[in-house]
Amino acid sequence: MTQRRKQAVQDFRRIMRLIVMIAAMMVLGGLGYASLFGELTVHIVVATVLGVFLSFSLGAGLFALAFFSDKSGHDEEVTRATKPRDITE
Repeated sequence: MTQRRKQAVQDFRRIMRLIVMIAAMMVLGGLGYASLFGELTVHIVVATVLGVFLSFSLGAGLFALAFFSDKSGHDEEVTRATKPRDITE
């Protein structure tokens, strides 16, 4: 692996850990908010945990992948591969 790709992988892992921690805090916030309006049943807790955690993780994870793709050089490889070549006859 090139140094640029190694750095991008390290950054991506760090960002994903941060995303998971923030998602967990958002789940706790959502459960706290839901508890203000009544008793928390198992169904409410499971729905909140899955809904909030998965939605936030998916959205933030896709953004993180877009940044990873750019930082690791994948975008440049695709751009180079799809450029029309100057063919001289």
